[in-house]
Amino acid sequence: MTVQPMPGGLYTVHAFEDLAIGQSESLMRTVMERDVALFAELSGDANPIHLCDHFAANTKFGQRIAHGMLTASLISALLGTRLPGPGAVYLSQTLTFLAPVKIGDVVTARVEVVELVAERRRARFFCECLVDGKAVMEGEAWVAMPPKPRA
Repeated sequence: MTVQPMPGGLYTVHAFEDLAIGQSESLMRTVMERDVALFAELSGDANPIHLCDHFAANTKFGQRIAHGMLTASLISALLGTRLPGPGAVYLSQTLTFLAPVKIGDVVTARVEVVELVAERRRARFFCECLVDGKAVMEGEAWVAMPPKPRA
């Protein structure tokens, strides 16, 4: 494992050889109204359940909720910057959304190594997002790992 300066800050870089079953990493993020608005603009998903208080008040949630993929993007952030970090290539992701994320919720995203395939330099991760200790999303991701950098 190395810590390297890159644009935007320091990133942890793990080679395949650095990974172990059970290794995990997490991050926390408060979902803000601005995040939801920017995600809607970027993705084109302007569903009023995310953007309109009046509309959302009349849904089963009773208020606006964040995009599920906004929550899932925290998993991408973890895989790309912390575990395994820069150089890893996202191959696939499964997701199950279990509960809504509301504006103002603090989301804890977590990934854990659950399988290593040495001959293909692949790692499978259990992925979850929690709010107040309750799972709001879970799934798994497969990642291709770069070779260990030469010294």
